[in-house]
Amino acid sequence: MKQALLVIDVQRALFDVVPRPHEGHVVVDRINALSRRARAAGVPVIWIQHEDSRSLPFESDGWQLAQGVEVAAPDLRIRKRTPDSFLNTGLGELLAERKIGSIVVAGYASEFCVDTTVRRAAALGYPVVIASDAHTTHDKPHATGEQIRAHHNATLPGITSFGPKIEAVRSVEIVWAD
Repeated sequence: MKQALLVIDVQRALFDVVPRPHEGHVVVDRINALSRRARAAGVPVIWIQHEDSRSLPFESDGWQLAQGVEVAAPDLRIRKRTPDSFLNTGLGELLAERKIGSIVVAGYASEFCVDTTVRRAAALGYPVVIASDAHTTHDKPHATGEQIRAHHNATLPGITSFGPKIEAVRSVEIVWAD
C-alpha cells in the first residue's frame, strides 16, 4: 500500500515564536529526519500550510515554513483554512491521483489540526500512523504541550469505529512501505 507523509502547519508564526511549542526545535529535527527517509523510499512528502486573513495571511512571513525545515524539490504543498487538511483543499484528490492508501502524520497542533486530520483521514478510509514524537503544540491553561501530545497519542489509536487502524509510532520506528 502506497504511503504519504503529511506535515501539518510547521510554520514560522507557530514555531519561530516565544514561547515555542513543546520541543519545537526537536520536533522540526524529527520531521526533517522522517522526511529524508520518506523521500529516500519514494514516499511523497506533503507540506500542509494553514492560512487565514488575520494571523497567517497567504505568503506572509508567518505563513512560511519554520526556520530549519528541510524542503526538497519533489515535495508537495497544500493550503488549508480549517483544522481539517481535507476540507476544501486538493488533498483528497492528490492522494487519489497518486494512489496513496495510507498516511503518516506529523506537525502542529496536536489537539487541533493533527487530531482533526487524523480523524478525517480514518473516516475516509486511510490507515493512519501518527509520528508520536513529531507532532506538538503550545502549552495551554489546562495542560502542557507535552500532556496534550501524550493524550492524543494515547486516545487517537483507540478510535476503531472508522474502520482503518490509527497507530502512534515514534518517528524513528516508522517503516516506509515499498
